Amino acid sequence: MDARTIIGWNLRRLRVERGLSQERLALATGIDRAYVGRVERGSENVTIATLEAMATSLSVPVATLLIEPEADAPKPVPLRAGRKQGP
Repeated sequence: MDARTIIGWNLRRLRVERGLSQERLALATGIDRAYVGRVERGSENVTIATLEAMATSLSVPVATLLIEPEADAPKPVPLRAGRKQGP
């Protein structure tokens, strides 16, 4: 797995675990939502500054975004579409 794919994999996994949409992560990070999507698909070369901003928004160390997933790890699933239900 190449570095861009690993970063995209981890970004999506962490974002979904936290219940964040791409748009919410983009707003928190100060980047464009479409850029977040391209990073998750592994089609964007991200800078260290952008990695740091995304990691900060996700409350993880930057190194977490660079950890290669296990070969048999299930692909991160997308968030369910639609608005979240209120409490």
